[in-house]
Amino acid sequence: MLLLMLVGLITSRVVVRALGQEEFGIYGAVAGVVSLFTVLTGSMSAAISRFITFELGKESDTERLRKVFSTAVSIELVLSAIVVLLAEPLGLWWIQHKMVLPPERLEAARWVFQFSLLSLVIQLVSVPYNADIIARERMDAFAYISIFEGLGKLAVAFCIAHSSADKLVLYAALLALVSLLTRLAYGIFCRRNFPEARYLWKLDKGLFGQMFSFAGWNFIGSGSGILRDQGGNQLLNLYFGPLANASWLLASQVNGTVQKFVTSFTTAINPQITKSYAAGEHMHMTNLVFKGSRMSVYLLILVICPLFFNAPFLVNLWLGADAVPPDAVLFIRLILMYLLLESVSYTMVTAMLATGDIRDYQIVVGGLQLLNVPLAWLCLKLGAPAQSIYWVAIGVAFACLCARLYMLRRMIGLPVGRFVKEVFLNELYVVALSMGMGFFLSVLIPLDTWWGFLLHAVLSLLFTAAVVVMLGLSSEERKQLTAKLLKR
Repeated sequence: MLLLMLVGLITSRVVVRALGQEEFGIYGAVAGVVSLFTVLTGSMSAAISRFITFELGKESDTERLRKVFSTAVSIELVLSAIVVLLAEPLGLWWIQHKMVLPPERLEAARWVFQFSLLSLVIQLVSVPYNADIIARERMDAFAYISIFEGLGKLAVAFCIAHSSADKLVLYAALLALVSLLTRLAYGIFCRRNFPEARYLWKLDKGLFGQMFSFAGWNFIGSGSGILRDQGGNQLLNLYFGPLANASWLLASQVNGTVQKFVTSFTTAINPQITKSYAAGEHMHMTNLVFKGSRMSVYLLILVICPLFFNAPFLVNLWLGADAVPPDAVLFIRLILMYLLLESVSYTMVTAMLATGDIRDYQIVVGGLQLLNVPLAWLCLKLGAPAQSIYWVAIGVAFACLCARLYMLRRMIGLPVGRFVKEVFLNELYVVALSMGMGFFLSVLIPLDTWWGFLLHAVLSLLFTAAVVVMLGLSSEERKQLTAKLLKR
């Protein structure tokens, strides 16, 4: 994850400087139109991951696993065809008639749309293979293929930086090529290591129906998340133009890079939560949910605290002062706040999906998430600044956290009082003290120099780590940590 973070930051710098702020914003806006169509597919991806992991938790035989895997591949092929049939007319109409783009770049935008759509279709077909690797907890393969993909994108960035062709179109085309090579890597690994990863042409209609039923209700939650992100991106384009999209895309890339610190952890713990539920070990599952929530927040605050206060210096260093879009620093700070709040719920969402009975949960929580776009649109319509879309997202995220606790108490008997006391309050103490110290240090230390950045980062990291150990960990966890450190 550290390597991918470094590669990702270098890649973004090269791409922004090669394309320029406006071209980078055009790519973000057009690719965002394609991403909107994942509303139709995101729920099925969660269904596939849940069904494969659940069958492994039940220790099902190879034949049953192969049926689940093959059904998942069939579903993704069908969904890919539906996405293409809908995206081609609707997406091109939106680009040509609604988006705010320079007229001379309209043809390039159409090509970016086509290559981005191709990348999406390739990624959809990869979902069952990716889910199988994670369900079997082969994190080594997942890491190596992710590194391969990251280095491929870095190679793409250097290619466009030294090319005389239309850089915007070439960038989208080469990203599609990287998606294809990554898809082949997932497929080859799965076929060689997992007996179930061989496609059966005979469709299991019963399993097909179960997956679609699960995905149908999960559509509300996953779709609302995509609409929140990409809907906000499109609103920024309509009200503020491509430069706002460039700031949004940079903030999203920082968000994705920082999020890798916690998703590397939750990717490992999520299969254990689902398998524990499948095996009937509900107490163990609850303990995993609690511990996963705390560790997710603690991992994030270690990164977010120095990044939040040193954002102006780091962004200028990262992109160069002349390449930083307006509002980029503010967007980055706000999206980090949103990410920290959302990380409280990561393992709770996994526990919800593990039950399979998700209708009521998605109606309540997914319904709340759907408020993001209309509320953001209302704010912009009334003249609010661009960053208001993030403040809306943060407010809705807190409402969703409260709703999750209420629904999970009904679904799995989650002890809400114990969660608030042992998890949420601990997280709140750690975050408040860490950010408070970060602010105090930012007042004392000038943050526009290398030595100031390094001093602030080291001191805030040491303080945050101490707070996590003393207040965030239980006495048993501190003993385990001490024992491991002494052993090393």
